[in-house]
Amino acid sequence: MMKLKPEEIELKGQWNFNGSEVENDAVCDRIEWLVENQLKQINTDKSGWDTLYQDPYDNRFWELIYPQSHMHGGGPPMLKYLSNHKAQKKYQL
Repeated sequence: MMKLKPEEIELKGQWNFNGSEVENDAVCDRIEWLVENQLKQINTDKSGWDTLYQDPYDNRFWELIYPQSHMHGGGPPMLKYLSNHKAQKKYQL
């Protein structure tokens, strides 16, 4: 898989229906790989749904969210860059 690039600020996964089941797209798979293999988990917000990670290569903060709350499990994942200020405020660092 591919590390996060300096110019990236958001990865938004999608679910695809293949006729009989829902499948993750390549972005969902990449988000999963990043969370499991590259990013360091820092904290979870009060709701328990949003999780803050940090990239050890450039120290940027990344937030894992599930923005489609009307879908099962919150829908496909989204990983988005958070400024230090926003990360500190939301995750009480």
